Amino acid sequence: MTLQFFFENQPVASFESFYLGQPSDSAIETLEPTDLLILDKADFDHIRRTLPGFESSLNRWLCTRFIAYRQRVHTQLQTTPTGRYQALVADNPMLLDRVPLHEIATYLGMTPVSLSRIRARLNEQNMNSKL
Repeated sequence: MTLQFFFENQPVASFESFYLGQPSDSAIETLEPTDLLILDKADFDHIRRTLPGFESSLNRWLCTRFIAYRQRVHTQLQTTPTGRYQALVADNPMLLDRVPLHEIATYLGMTPVSLSRIRARLNEQNMNSKL
């Protein structure tokens, strides 16, 4: 199951694992060649203590991520598979250029076959509306 996508210069972590100091139940997989900068908890805590403003910036970022994640869960529960795909195309069209369709399908909570059918139906509708 794919829960999130991250791109250049975006921090990635299993928040629960990092915060609680426990092993994560998730894995991070790269889909493109990637250079990672790794920050351990001790260094992170040192930065929090010594850089003015870091804590408030971190809190703002965490709140933004939480809101986005909550909205995504709500969309997953309240929207049809076709609606989820259309929202993704409207909100994040670059995903279609950078992420394999089978990953997009799991992110949207459907099988690759279902996603293929939805895409074919929408493409047919778009072609018919242009005629």
